[in-house]
Amino acid sequence: MTAPQPAVGASALFIGFLKIGLSGFGGVMPFARRMIVEEQRWLTELEFLDVLSLSQFLPGPNIVNVSVIIGRRFHGVIGSVAACTGLMLMPLIIVLALATLYAQFAEFSSVRDAFSGVSASASGLILATALKLARPLKQHPWQVGVCVIAFVGIALFRAPCPVCGAPGRRLGRTC
Repeated sequence: MTAPQPAVGASALFIGFLKIGLSGFGGVMPFARRMIVEEQRWLTELEFLDVLSLSQFLPGPNIVNVSVIIGRRFHGVIGSVAACTGLMLMPLIIVLALATLYAQFAEFSSVRDAFSGVSASASGLILATALKLARPLKQHPWQVGVCVIAFVGIALFRAPCPVCGAPGRRLGRTC
């Protein structure tokens, strides 16, 4: 028997995803998982993993797909619009403001160096999220094996992508 679904209104979805959008920049999945699974308990770990898996299959950014799926699950089309708008609103405003500032101060090397540092921290967040998302897989050792084989094949041996046939990822090149 599964636990009853919490009642989540459109305003709660908007505010929740607004906080997620404000929590990170280009790498908000760790914040999304923590808010959705640990803080609000809208989904269990396995439910979140299912939503994320579907989101990765669909075209578009994973976190946007997650917001649309979760919004629809709890409040239909209005919930999807509320969650997606909440997620995108503040980052859009911040990007516009940063672009304006960067245009004014791009000639300073310290500004360029700061942007390089931000990209390094985003890499660490991606790794931490991958490790947290892998936790439920320990119940199914064969799935861990599939993940390890896929990682070794793509990252180390540059095996072609099974979806599009492109060689293993190189700088500036993705599927």
